[in-house]
Amino acid sequence: MVRKRYFVKLPLVQEFLKNVGGDAAVGVTDHYEKKGRQVTDEELAKKMKLKVTEIRTVLNRLHYRGIACYKKTKNKKNGWYNYTWEIKKKRIVELIIEEQRESIEKLEQKQVFGKNYDFFSCKKNCSVIPFEIAAEYQFRCPECGETMNSFDYNKRLKDINGQIEIMKKDVGQLQKMTCQENKGRKTQKLGQVLK
Repeated sequence: MVRKRYFVKLPLVQEFLKNVGGDAAVGVTDHYEKKGRQVTDEELAKKMKLKVTEIRTVLNRLHYRGIACYKKTKNKKNGWYNYTWEIKKKRIVELIIEEQRESIEKLEQKQVFGKNYDFFSCKKNCSVIPFEIAAEYQFRCPECGETMNSFDYNKRLKDINGQIEIMKKDVGQLQKMTCQENKGRKTQKLGQVLK
């Protein structure tokens, strides 16, 4: 159970959930993980002290990305539909890994670009631009008009390398957690079969 709650506590996961479903998405996912079973939108609203409509908005945003799915049943007494929701942790991991890979590719392209060009910038560092573009502006900053001088891009390359390493580490951590959890489920199922 600790491993599941730890998943939602990862900053990368929290940031992703907030971007997809808003601030309450973290709480919804955390509550689901703690319960370990499907939950109703009313149950979530009561637990999180929010309106049911707010919870439904979050769940629908998550549903749009394939993170939340629901089961619809009709209440025979009043004719209303009840919805029970499930959060797909595996889908969260897939989407985060996909986003991280795209970001890593963009940063690696910046790395290659940075190694192949000479850059210029003004004293204020309004913008850092390659030689060819700086020459078009006659080595005057297009934003402030100050003279542009050669810019040491090595510090930027180190920052980019650092970002790439952090992203790769985060992706590795997510993949490792997913693999460990899958092994645990397989072992548990095998144990049930052997009984």
